[in-house]
This record gives sequence, structure tokens and C-alpha cells, in this order.
Amino acid sequence: MRRSSIMALVLFLTLGMSTPVLAVEGGGSTIHYFGAAIGLGMVVIGAGLGIGRFTASAAESIARQPEAAAQITAAVNLPLFLLEGVAILGEVFCLLIVLMK
Repeated sequence: MRRSSIMALVLFLTLGMSTPVLAVEGGGSTIHYFGAAIGLGMVVIGAGLGIGRFTASAAESIARQPEAAAQITAAVNLPLFLLEGVAILGEVFCLLIVLMK
């Protein structure tokens, strides 16, 4: 219940703040800026949640079996690097949307 109310508040604030962005003089469209901002926010939030979940699971696994810390760390590093790479690519694509328009 609490999570859905927070998401509703974030959505309301986002749409409420989009009015000045969409109200442009001269008839130009700036909707791509709004889309890029939403996309960039989703990429950063998703990457943060994913990295946090990976790290929490690795820390819990190392706490349960300290002797396997090297193997756990090695197994977690590759997915973390791939997730970070996907987040950086998402940020670059959002930046390209803004700059190419």
C-alpha cells in the first residue's frame, strides 16, 4: 500500500512538473525532453535497485559462508559489471535523444 501511494505521488509530481516543459512558445515540441528525462530516471532507478539486490545477496552469502567469499565475489562481479554497462548505455541513449533533436 505504501509503495503504491509513493509511486502515485511521484507520478503526480512528474506530470505536474511537465506542464512548463510542454508549454513552449513558437509551436516547438519538447516532448522528447520529457520522455528522455523519464527514461533516464527509470534507467537509474532500475540499475540502483539491481545493483543493491546483487550486493545485498552477495553480502548475505558471504556472511553465511565466509570461506567461500572469493568464489562469491568472483561470481557476482560479472553481472554487476554488465548491469552497470547497461545503465551507462541507457544514459547515453537518453542523452542522444536530447542532443539529436
